Amino acid sequence: MPGNAIARFENVALLSVARVLPSRVTTSDEIEGRLAPSLKRLKLRAGLLRRVAGVLERRNWAPGESADQATIAAGRQALAEAGVDASEVGLLINTSVTRAHLEPSVAVGLHHGLDLPSSAVNFDVANACLGFINGMSLAATMIESGQIRYAIVVAGEDADEIQVNTIERLLRSDGDREAFMSEFASLTLGSGSAAAVLGRADEHPEGHRILGGVTRAATAFHQLCVGSVDGMFTDAKALLKGGLDLVVSAWKEAAGEWDWKSMNRYITHQVSSIHTDAIVKAVNLDRSRVPTTFPRFGNIGPASVPITLAEEQATLRRGDRVLLMGVGSGLNTAMMELAW
Repeated sequence: MPGNAIARFENVALLSVARVLPSRVTTSDEIEGRLAPSLKRLKLRAGLLRRVAGVLERRNWAPGESADQATIAAGRQALAEAGVDASEVGLLINTSVTRAHLEPSVAVGLHHGLDLPSSAVNFDVANACLGFINGMSLAATMIESGQIRYAIVVAGEDADEIQVNTIERLLRSDGDREAFMSEFASLTLGSGSAAAVLGRADEHPEGHRILGGVTRAATAFHQLCVGSVDGMFTDAKALLKGGLDLVVSAWKEAAGEWDWKSMNRYITHQVSSIHTDAIVKAVNLDRSRVPTTFPRFGNIGPASVPITLAEEQATLRRGDRVLLMGVGSGLNTAMMELAW
């Protein structure tokens, strides 16, 4: 039977969220400049990334920078802001899509870099762009059960390789517009790292309560967006329709358990202007309460939600209600409420 999976938490709080961004800025005009021969051959007007996706620029790691190093820096910053010593952490979950090799896990290098104790469980959780929200939910469950006292959830993404490979392939290709647009999403990606520290609410009354949320799957659409370092291939129209149908179905069913019509902030996964506008319209959100970071940072995969939350936290006030929400390739959707 169709339906949502529901989670509720009584004693878990978000203690901090931090982000570290690359220093190198790559504009959409630069990317289209590299693709000029292909755009000319296909008779596509300049400004495609700005017009269609609303992405003006994104960040890429400069020489001497890396996603793993930045994720460790974000983790240290999040621990410092939470007032939690690394020795107290019982769980590290890495939720990145980016990985340099199949094994060992990315988490082990981050565990070592953060000087976490040998007692700290560490592993990767991969679920496309929903990984960070899933990781927070899993960490909250382990805190609530009494297994651990503190958890750190991280994500670090590097879009360089996939974009270089995509641009080189598009320049060699003699494909048509449809083939070009099937790889368009790769050109909107950006790089960045984020970390969040979770702990017990009764020990941290200053924290931001994690109340719970829902997830819902529509895995019949698992082939609509398939990606690797070689490239990301999407059926954009079908992906948007399938994602919207999934979000609306989850939202409507959640209405019996949750009141999400008037949140103070909706932190959505950052994809594009078309995607954001469609979500706002589909579930009738107040557009002024839906901040966007994709124009400056692009789509940073699972790091998008925590980076956007980190950007917004200075404007949030005690008592504000915040909903983290997104759709990930597969398709899956997740929504998680925070009481700020």
